[in-house]
Amino acid sequence: MTMKLETPAQIDFSEEVSEWIEAFDDVIASDWEHGAELLGALRQRAQQAGVPTPSELTTHYLNTIPKHDEVPYPGDRTLERRVEALIRWNAMAMVHGQNKKDAGIGGHISTYSSLATLLEVGFNHFFRAKYGEEPGDFIYFQGHASPGVYARAYLEGRFDDEHLKNFRHELRDTPGLSSYPHPWLMPNFWNFPTVSMGIGPLNAIYQARFMRYLEHRSLIKPTDRKVWAFVGDGETDEVDTLGAISVAARENLDNLIFVVNCNLQRLDGPVRGNKRIIDELEGHFRGVGWNVIKVIWGSDWDALFERDHTGLLLRRMEECVDGDFQTFKAKDGAYLRENFFGKYPELLELVRDMTDEQLERLHRGGHDPAKIYNAYKRAMEHKGGPTVILAKTVKGYGMGSSQARNATHNEKKMVDSELAAFVKRFDIPIPEEAAAHGTPYRPAQDAPEIAYMQERRRELGGHMPKREVPKLDFTAPSLDYFAEWTGGSNKRAVSTTMGFVSILRHLLKDPKIGKLIVPILPDEGRTFGMESAIRQVGIYAPEGQKYSPHDADMLLYYREAQDGQILEEGITEAGSMASFTAAGTAYANYKIPTIPFYMYYSMFGFQRIGDMVWAFADARGKGFLMGGTAGRTTMLGEGLQHQDGHSIVLASTVPTCLTYDPAFVYELAVVVQDGIRRMYEKGEDVFYYITMYNEDYAMPAIPEGAAEGILRGMYKLKPAAEGEAVAQLFGSGTILNEVLRAQEILAAKYGVQTNVWSVTSYTELRRDALAVERWNRLHPAEKERQSYLQTTLDGTQGPIIAASDYMKVVPDQLSPWLTSRLVSLGTDGFGRSDNREHLRRHFEVNAESIVGATLSKLSREGKFKPKQAQKALAELGLDVESADPAKA
Repeated sequence: MTMKLETPAQIDFSEEVSEWIEAFDDVIASDWEHGAELLGALRQRAQQAGVPTPSELTTHYLNTIPKHDEVPYPGDRTLERRVEALIRWNAMAMVHGQNKKDAGIGGHISTYSSLATLLEVGFNHFFRAKYGEEPGDFIYFQGHASPGVYARAYLEGRFDDEHLKNFRHELRDTPGLSSYPHPWLMPNFWNFPTVSMGIGPLNAIYQARFMRYLEHRSLIKPTDRKVWAFVGDGETDEVDTLGAISVAARENLDNLIFVVNCNLQRLDGPVRGNKRIIDELEGHFRGVGWNVIKVIWGSDWDALFERDHTGLLLRRMEECVDGDFQTFKAKDGAYLRENFFGKYPELLELVRDMTDEQLERLHRGGHDPAKIYNAYKRAMEHKGGPTVILAKTVKGYGMGSSQARNATHNEKKMVDSELAAFVKRFDIPIPEEAAAHGTPYRPAQDAPEIAYMQERRRELGGHMPKREVPKLDFTAPSLDYFAEWTGGSNKRAVSTTMGFVSILRHLLKDPKIGKLIVPILPDEGRTFGMESAIRQVGIYAPEGQKYSPHDADMLLYYREAQDGQILEEGITEAGSMASFTAAGTAYANYKIPTIPFYMYYSMFGFQRIGDMVWAFADARGKGFLMGGTAGRTTMLGEGLQHQDGHSIVLASTVPTCLTYDPAFVYELAVVVQDGIRRMYEKGEDVFYYITMYNEDYAMPAIPEGAAEGILRGMYKLKPAAEGEAVAQLFGSGTILNEVLRAQEILAAKYGVQTNVWSVTSYTELRRDALAVERWNRLHPAEKERQSYLQTTLDGTQGPIIAASDYMKVVPDQLSPWLTSRLVSLGTDGFGRSDNREHLRRHFEVNAESIVGATLSKLSREGKFKPKQAQKALAELGLDVESADPAKA
């Protein structure tokens, strides 16, 4: 018989719990941070004792800062409200007025409408333009809010009426304004490109990190400056936005503040219609260690919360999802009363004395200056890590019937009555007819509201945004400085990668520019032979090296240091590119001309982060992208996903990117020296993409007079041994060695004499040819000019066989000027795992294939017997029936 155990009586702990809560209340009444510390200590003790402590990554759907912890707002609310109203109107006038004149020109107004107050509190009280003589805070503006930033600059007198009237008109006789933040188009105004979405937040994180890097290396003075990033809640779906937030927490970047404008809308619908995006983002950021401040409800909700003693109001809020909240703002107060408060009789009683209009005007936190000010203040004072402010707003705030509706993002036209209503609501003193035409309005500069905003900016160091580029006092090393690498390797086999690393180590030691070099690696330092550089200058680590590395007893051990110079980013091409962007624009943002060298697997460069490369060009960035383990056949063994045959094609699409594919270390040295001179001594807004190969061979010395050709794109490397050449062989990168071998086979076995040309940059040759062609087209009455390509090849005879480790489209760029002479050999198709001999035979870029292509072309031109050419293909071991490697 089984005995039934009695359930032990439950002990009543309620009195003890009350005592604990009372004691805790006493602690937080004096200092809430002490309360947080106490909770942390209790949680740690519970874990040590084996007591489960569930992690709470999300908190109640309330403001983080309670009413009793707020400080009074320091500004003149009346004047600030007036300034904000004027900015709202001029932003709207700019967009809607322009669309009336030029249908479909575009522009977005609802994003700015939702974050106007978030920006204005910052402009009036927090965004500092400078710290003494040092640059100040950095602001990454939400790209689609640009009309509001323009409208503020207009009130400040930085733009005139013509600027606003020519928004998105950049090609007229009068000055225009670009669609979004584009330093390339407005080099004295914008600092950071933030469209397309996702790259602004990512770049902001690495900008804050780079600021610490410069401070730790004593290149700039430590300051309390901040990096502010204004982010859309829909933008957080981009992996770039959230993918690196752990970096900011891990490196304790308390100089970084994210402001997420949670207006709950994408273009097509709610961001999280069935959930709450603020809850989700709070979990993400708190989970990796950010300080999270939620600004959800405006001050007019405070009284309702105080009167609700049951917690029912909060319960109702947490029953709703974002789709509900969007609908509540799209409808009127009567709808809100019935569908939000009306679910519970007690809540209806709570708002019994409020009119429907008062309910409709209940503010969200992101439109309340007092709530925003307190959040910003706490974010500024927070130490030890980054802060994110999750501010709930309404998209299209103040836009009448368009408010909180998905159409607001691309709302192009408002009916005249809506424009008139807007002017009336925000008290803009212009006639109704002028409102209908979107006429800008600016009070006199001595008007109280204008004087107030100007004074606020004077106290904060000046107007923002503003981009200033100092004249750089910089002298590049001469080419003689690189004599060790232009002189050849004395028959010692080395790769262009190892040659570059040797050059880099030498630059790092230079007493003048060494400290400015910023090596950047995505976890490939050992692959590129960087061990010696790691030992030489160390890897940057903000906390130094807290451990003894396993190879500490070796000469080239893994060394991290707080003042380390190498940025070893881990496995992140996007993060590495963000560091490259911070370093490559430091000449403008910090007045420090740092020179970044970003080394990476060429295959994983442009095709992974092409959008960021484009933004880097927009930002007028300078520096060197070094595509390591380059080529489809040189990177042996790895196969399809690693072998690069197209990065040069992708690089050529960026207007300011100069692309080079050097075969020899002396070519690489010439390009690096000239790049430093052009970018930093001459101040040109260009950057470089240079391939590096991992194949070892003897490096010759630079031929006399070859430097100009190297830089312009080609030069004759080896003329025909005897007599006149009947064909021209072009080679690039490591395939140039195959071309040289083909030249020998053609001469020795088939009696065909050829010239060999080293083509270092098809892209530069094409750009020069296009520029000359355009000049000739526009000057038909003047003598035709000749491109460098035409001048260099003048007098040469026969077909041109061009071979590289890249796709055929690379040499094909020259087809318009080489007509039927050109035969392109390249590595179109997917890579394979094998050695170089088999890979080059497969892709038909080995010496035998080059010989075969030359003889075949000569036979077509009647300069070599066809049957002998066919026989030669067999002798060369070429399978004429093999599958096309481009499709294999």
